[in-house]
Amino acid sequence: METQTGKHNDMSQHLHVLGVCGTAMAAITSLAKAKGWKVTGSDANVYPPMSTYLEDLGVEIATFSESNLQPTPDLCLIGNAMSRGNVEVEYILNHDLPYMSGPEFIGRYILPQRHAAVVAGTHGKTSTSSLLAWVLEEAGKQPGFMIGGIPENFGEGARIGHSSPLSPFVLEGDEYDTAFFDKRSKFIHYHAKTLILNNLEFDHADIFKDLNAIKVQFNHLLRTIPETGNIIANTDDANIMDVLEQGVWTPVTTFAEFGSSIKTDWQWQALQEDGSHFKLYHHGQACLEAKWNSIGKHHIANACAVAAAATHMGVSLTDIQQAFETFKGVRRRMSKVGEANGITIYDDFAHHPTAIKGIVDAVKSSLSSGKLWVVLEPRSNTMRMKIHQNTLPQSLISADHVIFSPPSHRNIQENDVLDVNQVCQTLNTQHIDAQVLKTTDKIIQHIKNHAKANDIVLILSNGGFENIHQRLLISLQ
Repeated sequence: METQTGKHNDMSQHLHVLGVCGTAMAAITSLAKAKGWKVTGSDANVYPPMSTYLEDLGVEIATFSESNLQPTPDLCLIGNAMSRGNVEVEYILNHDLPYMSGPEFIGRYILPQRHAAVVAGTHGKTSTSSLLAWVLEEAGKQPGFMIGGIPENFGEGARIGHSSPLSPFVLEGDEYDTAFFDKRSKFIHYHAKTLILNNLEFDHADIFKDLNAIKVQFNHLLRTIPETGNIIANTDDANIMDVLEQGVWTPVTTFAEFGSSIKTDWQWQALQEDGSHFKLYHHGQACLEAKWNSIGKHHIANACAVAAAATHMGVSLTDIQQAFETFKGVRRRMSKVGEANGITIYDDFAHHPTAIKGIVDAVKSSLSSGKLWVVLEPRSNTMRMKIHQNTLPQSLISADHVIFSPPSHRNIQENDVLDVNQVCQTLNTQHIDAQVLKTTDKIIQHIKNHAKANDIVLILSNGGFENIHQRLLISLQ
């Protein structure tokens, strides 16, 4: 088996992955294959496209069964979605089989001898880590990466990259817990050398009691960063600054999202020229100007953090600018689905009020005519709860029409479920047409009947949403 340094003693070691069809575990599986492991997997839901992707990797997949663990694998990976009661989990525990979580596997077997660049924060992790990976790629550094989305420049969410000592490996640093047996945040396992801290708000109400509980995990993360590393921190975010004030042992590079004037006490600053044009300043001096296909000030903030990190990692400003201007974005992050009869449909993953506000405001500002329709499926555990009851209306204030899909009550007490009717009533008082439609069929029919040429339909969900995007496009055609 591989040692702590990540080198194999026997390249035919057998790794069995529980929950292999999950996005993160499938990505880890691809990295394990690239390192020479023989991989098998099991899951309850085995169907395309993930099953096809894994089969193309040469991974044997089966439904959960004790027989999948006979003969005994050299190591079992237990996915975050697994819990006690699963037949394979119980077999592993009862027979003392070696096991660990996916993030621990990454830390032990993929990252040793690599320069781990981790992007953490409530919002923008996927976009920022995708952008950083592309900047490093354009600079010829052949980075590895594991990202919770599909960067369009790469067409895949994970790759091993060039495995020479200290070669970069970019990771999306999720604060969600690691596994049923390890309640530390996933990013603890990644041993970052470069760490980007974009922002910090309350999220994941299903596992964190309050914002302070999340800050504890971020404080633990800071304790793992070596003094030879670098932390890129958003000084505009009070919660990030509070975490830093609790203790930091690593040099900190500061960046500011925006401001009306240049401030030399911020090491990096971004000023927005318009939706897709921005300038970056270093110690108060203009150093980079770029135009790109992304819109919204939140993406420019990501670019500022990436420039700071990439410069620290030895990338020239010329290469950074070129990468910015050739960056194609991330699948399901403001992705254009299509256009029919002058109506354009976009898909975005946003599932937190701050992220929703950022994308809604950005799309509205890009409209020269027409109306903005926002279709929102509250799907994550946090979004389905009343935690954001009062902040959600303000996130949608730039929209002209808002349609909610009713949130599921699954695993939530009825009194704790987001009251989307109340959100709509609040928006109605702001002269925004907002309503709840119970089915995707009704949503599609309503938009077909009322949307007009030059309108934009922005669909927000972190799930499949019953393929409403393509169905709406076909209906409009």
